[in-house]
Amino acid sequence: MVRYLIIGKTGQLGQAFVRRLGSAALAVSRAECDITDAEAVRRLLLLHRPQVVLNCAAWNFVDRAEQEPQPAFAVNALAVRALAHACSEVGAFLVHFSTDYVFGLDETRRLPYRESDLPGPVNVYGVSKLAGEYFVRSSTPHHLVIRTCGLYGVPGSGGKKDNFVERILRQATAHQTIEVVADQVCSPTYVEDLVTAVLQCLEHKITGLVHLVNTGAVSWYEFARAIIQQAGLNTQVRPVSSKEKPTAARRPNYSALISERPHTPPMRSWWDALQDYLTVRRNHAPHSRSLP
Repeated sequence: MVRYLIIGKTGQLGQAFVRRLGSAALAVSRAECDITDAEAVRRLLLLHRPQVVLNCAAWNFVDRAEQEPQPAFAVNALAVRALAHACSEVGAFLVHFSTDYVFGLDETRRLPYRESDLPGPVNVYGVSKLAGEYFVRSSTPHHLVIRTCGLYGVPGSGGKKDNFVERILRQATAHQTIEVVADQVCSPTYVEDLVTAVLQCLEHKITGLVHLVNTGAVSWYEFARAIIQQAGLNTQVRPVSSKEKPTAARRPNYSALISERPHTPPMRSWWDALQDYLTVRRNHAPHSRSLP
């Protein structure tokens, strides 16, 4: 028996949990256990009988999902259903991660979404993640579904291998002026802060649905300007509308999150979290390849 089982160890979030939990966790990659193979997942849980399963695996190619909905639903919904059933069978507590993209249908929204607000996704990825949420909540009573937003941290070796902060830093070192959408507002979140909050939730036996993000609401343009400023770069950031920079998948105009749950661990502001990440990046050579 192991205490923690991490599904999806090569991604940004999975690697953060691996670093934090160390020998207390068994971590597996897709190559070691394909989450879409329901029987393989069941055998893994029956073999190790973990107390807590951290499902960090996701199909998060938002634009590709518009043309390729099958893999998005296979990983984000149907595999999650099978994992939840396996957790219920062995008595494991399932921690599953969802997204602010389950919102967005309300185009007039200008207040952070709470757990009790009605979801309404505007793209295939968001629908697949919402389906995964419902499968968890209906398949096992022992669960914690966490919605978060705009994750960034040390890039993982699997999945997209990237995040918004890293992209902005790369663009800023290559161009004098960059363009960033200014009409999409969210709550960008530092992975290390999320991991800390999740472990606090487990310590305090919080269950159900919880929003965990760094506090505050900011547009991607404002966030990019903060990245440039805190990194000490001189690149100009030009605000543009989402119509000027169209993507295959529609994004929410507003998807900032806040928690109304009692005893939810407090999280610091997005500004302070970003400052800490950039400091860590500077001080650790393997993390600072893009910084001047």
